[in-house]
Amino acid sequence: MLCSASFSVIRLIFFSSIRNRDCDKQIKVSKNPKNVIKYQTILRSSYLFQGCGIIGALDNVDSWINSVIDNNLWYVSFVFLIGLGIYFTYKLRLAQLTKLPEAMHVTFEGKKVSKKNEAVTSFEAFCIGLGARVGVGNIAGVAAAIAVGGPGAVFWMWIFAIIGAASAFMECTLAQIFKEREKDNPSFFVGGPAFYIKNGLKNHKFAVFLAVLTVITYGIGFVGQQAGNSADAFVNAFDFEHNDIVFGIILTAIAAAIFLGGIKRIAKASYYVVPAMAICWLVLCLILVLINYDQIWNAITLIVGDAFDPADWVSTTDSLFGGALGMVILTGLRRGVFSNEAGIGSVPNVASTANVKHPVKQGLIQSMGVLIDTLVVCSATAFVILTYSDFDVLIQAGSTKAALVQDVMGESFLDDAAKYVVSIFLVVFAFSSLIGYYSISENNVKFLTDNKMYTRALQALIIAVVFFSSVVPINLVYDLCDVFMACMGIFNMIAVAMLAKYAFIAFRDYFRQKEAGVAQPEFCSDTLKDAGLDTSGITVWDKGMAASYSDDERPVVED
Repeated sequence: MLCSASFSVIRLIFFSSIRNRDCDKQIKVSKNPKNVIKYQTILRSSYLFQGCGIIGALDNVDSWINSVIDNNLWYVSFVFLIGLGIYFTYKLRLAQLTKLPEAMHVTFEGKKVSKKNEAVTSFEAFCIGLGARVGVGNIAGVAAAIAVGGPGAVFWMWIFAIIGAASAFMECTLAQIFKEREKDNPSFFVGGPAFYIKNGLKNHKFAVFLAVLTVITYGIGFVGQQAGNSADAFVNAFDFEHNDIVFGIILTAIAAAIFLGGIKRIAKASYYVVPAMAICWLVLCLILVLINYDQIWNAITLIVGDAFDPADWVSTTDSLFGGALGMVILTGLRRGVFSNEAGIGSVPNVASTANVKHPVKQGLIQSMGVLIDTLVVCSATAFVILTYSDFDVLIQAGSTKAALVQDVMGESFLDDAAKYVVSIFLVVFAFSSLIGYYSISENNVKFLTDNKMYTRALQALIIAVVFFSSVVPINLVYDLCDVFMACMGIFNMIAVAMLAKYAFIAFRDYFRQKEAGVAQPEFCSDTLKDAGLDTSGITVWDKGMAASYSDDERPVVED
């Protein structure tokens, strides 16, 4: 009984900081007297702890991180992510758009699913990368962007996605160039920012720092964030006793089954889950938008118009340029990067595992993933919200995040079923992100140590984070994730900029071969050496192709 009481007190401490408003809402709408008593008890306990200063202190820390560190740090991150993204776009001659047909071709060519002892295929790497991108940010994140920055934030999400796609090409191409073979299983590859910093920049301390930051950011912060979001969606939709604990156990069990299987099982899960969930969400959004087809033009007008002339209710504080326009732009950047993860060094960890004949293939594929995530999936959610005729009424009522999407869809033929449908999608989207985040974290643990004990420790840690985040969500985690994400963007983009010449040369090499009529371009590190670059850190491409391929003569590429 004492243990039970202690656990209840701990839960009250953590829940009270973020659930006061939820309790107020539940007390008003709940038809179950037992639930009313439960929420009133939690609310009173919350105020008690706030009076003791415990929750107040946490709220003050959260507020300080959000206003002092988070916002200011994103100003710096803005310069690196957007400034360098524009530079990469210029140097690549807008390849993220002009080479889109080639990206689509290489994504779906060849073998789709690898065998048991084979490296991850290009398409599987695409699915894992897209799974990491397509998550809660595509539903709750888009709604939050609109609620905070207005419809114009969607426009800037589009612009930054196009710019970010160039950064994604650069970082994923570099990840392929400087990838390594796993020591225990040479059929598999590992790579990412830590690897191209170590092998390209020859800076081991910087590489270790970024590897640790990546594990903390994705293995703990982002995993906890996704699990917490999916748990909240489930709890709000399905009301029964101890529903949070039940769902936490279910999600943890599924996560354990996947994570303990390693990268191969993750690839298999992503192969089936990601395309199916994205297509289902797009179909549902398309149906809802077509029902309100007469509002489509109005939605477009809102997005474009408010991008430069924000609505009156958009906040003018804590913005990049000191006004509402700055808030719209910064919101578009933050929510866009949170959704598509371009330039922050996450997806290169996945792209490096693919077995391809040329690094540029994964650069093109993952660049397309950024566009799909933002221009397609995020836009679908945005248009569902903005084609709703009483959009301003919902905003003024304080609807945001998943609740805003649920309210809008609840006015359609879905009616009361909307909250269940949105909750299920949120759970599946969050789960797909968990798959990608684990893959990223495991990759960086392997960089730090060859001891498999630490990989098992990571698996145990992430499984524990999934469970505890499902039953004890903490608001502070969300702001910390934003801080870590900004740091990842700054340090990763610095490394990418310093190694940019490698990616530019590989890009020219690939398309020169295509222009010469070579159907399957193959890469050799000699191409980089001939350009005067240091290739001592490149260990996979010395034979003109990944070592698992035959030693056929590589086509000669003239400079």
